[in-house]
Amino acid sequence: MFFPRVILTLFNGEYDRDLGERAVLHLLDALVAIDEDYLRRHPEIPKLYASGVRYERQKGDQEDWHDIPTTISIGKSDCKVLAAWRCAELRLQGIDAVPTLLRQPTKTGLYLYHIQVRYPNGYIEDPSVILGMAPP
Repeated sequence: MFFPRVILTLFNGEYDRDLGERAVLHLLDALVAIDEDYLRRHPEIPKLYASGVRYERQKGDQEDWHDIPTTISIGKSDCKVLAAWRCAELRLQGIDAVPTLLRQPTKTGLYLYHIQVRYPNGYIEDPSVILGMAPP
């Protein structure tokens, strides 16, 4: 097994917020592409909503990014992973869905980010809410 580790310094204040958000979107694009490749190779894999995987927010400061087989083995994941998996499924069905960031300010002045799926017509789907998260 190969466990790549990417360490990025992101979100260092308001000045760099846009760079941090762009970096997250680039990483999401990469995860969607990885998941698309996996689903092409493994068409027997159940769809996200039939997989038994549930939403669970990651704890702590470290953000783990799981591909589909890792997510299935763990049985749970957070919004970025679930949204990437769903985007990959939709793209393989010919729907050009993209992960999108929902930015919510907190009382501390920082932002909480939530990842959802945006369809070409603007419709927003939230795999995390469908899989057990309270609506944002």
